[in-house]
Amino acid sequence: MKVSGFTIIKNAVINGYPIVEAITSILPVVDEMIVLVGDCDDDTQGLIEAIGDPKIKIHHSVWDKNLRKGGTVLAVETDKAFKLIDPTSTWAFYIQADEVIHEKYYPAIRKGCEDFKDNTKVQGLLFKYVHFYGTYDYVGDSRKWYGHEVRIIRNDKKISSYKDAQGFRVGKEKLKVKPIDASVYHYGWVKSPEQMMTKSKNLGLLWRTDEEAKALLEQPDYFDYNEFDSLAKFTGTHPDVMKKRIAEMNWKVELDISKKKLAGKKLVLYYFEKLTGIRLFDFKNYRII
Repeated sequence: MKVSGFTIIKNAVINGYPIVEAITSILPVVDEMIVLVGDCDDDTQGLIEAIGDPKIKIHHSVWDKNLRKGGTVLAVETDKAFKLIDPTSTWAFYIQADEVIHEKYYPAIRKGCEDFKDNTKVQGLLFKYVHFYGTYDYVGDSRKWYGHEVRIIRNDKKISSYKDAQGFRVGKEKLKVKPIDASVYHYGWVKSPEQMMTKSKNLGLLWRTDEEAKALLEQPDYFDYNEFDSLAKFTGTHPDVMKKRIAEMNWKVELDISKKKLAGKKLVLYYFEKLTGIRLFDFKNYRII
């Protein structure tokens, strides 16, 4: 059994992506790591090269600016990277530039890949998600944060990235997946207020028309982290690869998480989930078998 890793990245330095940590976090469980670097305005290439691992194979791409609506370009680039992996691999492990795997999950990931390698009905492995917000101390705990997503897919080129590359499909059909006891730590909302707004503007351009993009660029250069609906304190440990970045954090955000900014149906569903562990009426981008 062989497992290939793959990811896409553009302007990692400008946008403050923890791409080095993302890549490094899955190297122990993959046999090769495909990194598709877009046409950058910074030294993302040098950042990736500095990791210095022979498993890493860097390729290059030019992002189509005409595909920015709905984040389509992200799916197109993800598909390009997927096509570059070794055809002899059984599985393909997709990691986004702001996602990191904790080393405590390596055994579960290896076991999942091994257990289902010969069961071709299983098209992917489903991960749980932990979404950090503002700093490394807070996590989103409301329904607005997706709780699960597919990050390991079978090396079947009928599978393609879906919409803005959050998940995968075969045509319009959802993947048939098995859940594994592993989580993805998502750090996309952990940056200084200034860099968070820079990233929000740059990434937001991939979803907007010219008029909407203009309005976005006119917003203040400072992200307001107080615009959340519900957060909780993070009480676990971070992946080892994140320790240096966490130690270098040079901003402070104090958030009052005692009040839930939810009302009506959203508030009822929130407390129902906390009491039962069941998320009612949740959209699932996959089908568990």
